Amino acid sequence: MKPQLNIGRLLREFALIHFGGMTYAFAWASIVAPAGGIGGGASGLALLIQYATGFPMGMGYIIINAILLVAAWIIVGWSFGIKTLWGIASIALWLNVFPTFIPPDLLGLADDKLLSSILAGVISGIGVGICFMQGGSTGGTDIVAMIINKYRRVSYGRVVMTSDFIIIGSAYFVYHSNPDFSSPLAMIIYGYVMVAVFSYTVDQILAGNKQSSQIFVFTSNWEHIAHTVTHEMHRGVTIIDGVGAYTGEPRKMLVILCRKPETNNVLRVVREFDPQAFVSVGSVMGVYGKGFETMDMLRAKKK
Repeated sequence: MKPQLNIGRLLREFALIHFGGMTYAFAWASIVAPAGGIGGGASGLALLIQYATGFPMGMGYIIINAILLVAAWIIVGWSFGIKTLWGIASIALWLNVFPTFIPPDLLGLADDKLLSSILAGVISGIGVGICFMQGGSTGGTDIVAMIINKYRRVSYGRVVMTSDFIIIGSAYFVYHSNPDFSSPLAMIIYGYVMVAVFSYTVDQILAGNKQSSQIFVFTSNWEHIAHTVTHEMHRGVTIIDGVGAYTGEPRKMLVILCRKPETNNVLRVVREFDPQAFVSVGSVMGVYGKGFETMDMLRAKKK
């Protein structure tokens, strides 16, 4: 049966993608650019063009993504979702709007290059993480990866890393030829710092949103533990029959999936009924189903 379209949820997702795009654009327009910094992706290339020619970064971002979208359409066909276009449009809008009313150095960090790079990486990473969580995209290297994978199977991470390395490395020539910039090599290093912080922030947001615990419990008092976890914690328990390889005796194994913060509560229940139980706890990146993430989130992750 085809799922019904939830208009309210769809509007919420688009609103969050727009907010994520605005947050991402704020980091670039209000922190990176005033500090003379650089980063990766289409935004980094657009900012590099602005340094070299004076062409506005916001317009450059639009043109770069438009070229990539057309190229991808010709090479691999039109396979972009409306959320991807919405994410690109949101970022482009705010990259053009922010410079018109926000002071060039709103946060007063233009002279602190390292702090600017770290803060910009965190804020832009939060923005992109919000977009990704709603199934959106920011274009740029996403499109490049799609084009490259038409001919060669190269991981998304490798495409992003290579693109960022080339864009930030190319900034040396722009910095070196422009007397307004000092210490070209240092600025490039700060650019790589920003990319590292950005990637870490996005990973933490996506992992933190989905991380759960998978607990295996080997115990003779399995009935009480299963009953307590099921009826008091309202978490499902799967009971698996097994045989001890050493003793040859039949054993019961409990499999429990729960949110990270609930892990200690499950372990407390196990200790209460069987202090001698053998327990294995592992982290899982995503659990989909009733009580956890919806299958819609799984589809969004694959986009």
